[in-house]
Amino acid sequence: MSRAAIFRKISAATAALKTKAPRPEYDASITHSTPKLAGSNLLEVFSRNLAEVNGRALLSIAELADFLTKNEQLRGYCDPVLYERIGSPLAAAGLTVETTYERTRYDDYQFGITRASGAIAESGTLILDDEHTSRRLAALSPWVHVAVLERSTIHRTIGDALAALGDSPNIIWVTGPSKTADVEGILIEGVHGPGEQIALVL
Repeated sequence: MSRAAIFRKISAATAALKTKAPRPEYDASITHSTPKLAGSNLLEVFSRNLAEVNGRALLSIAELADFLTKNEQLRGYCDPVLYERIGSPLAAAGLTVETTYERTRYDDYQFGITRASGAIAESGTLILDDEHTSRRLAALSPWVHVAVLERSTIHRTIGDALAALGDSPNIIWVTGPSKTADVEGILIEGVHGPGEQIALVL
């Protein structure tokens, strides 16, 4: 079989479905983790649960600049849509911020700043999708990934987040830094993705 024929078959197999399967019904009461939901302030609940999985929530660009500088993560990518609001102040603080992500230079980017479409308070999870994520590699390859979200997009529960899913064909839920325990059950972070996961909540 020719290379072109192989790619045609792959394209046909991965094409978006014209009619999506309905979401399964489930009992929302069994999906909630009550201790993880303690508190009424969704930002506080989200921040606490994100910290429990070794992520961190920051509430200002000054905090982000301080974190990146102290950890010597000085070069990175910023979604062009976020540059005026976030990238420019970081550049003014002495960091090198680019708005074009070049795949051939992926080792040069120490941090990547992209948009999140939301978050889930009960699990400390960030929601990324193709509509908001300007460059997928910018969210996956740098050691530090900064997901920027508005406070109003924090959902209380996993069920609430499921109900609010949009039409993006690719949605990723990120709960803390990348982790694996494949080798002898030893948990290692930052192997298949970022070693530092930051939520910048504005």
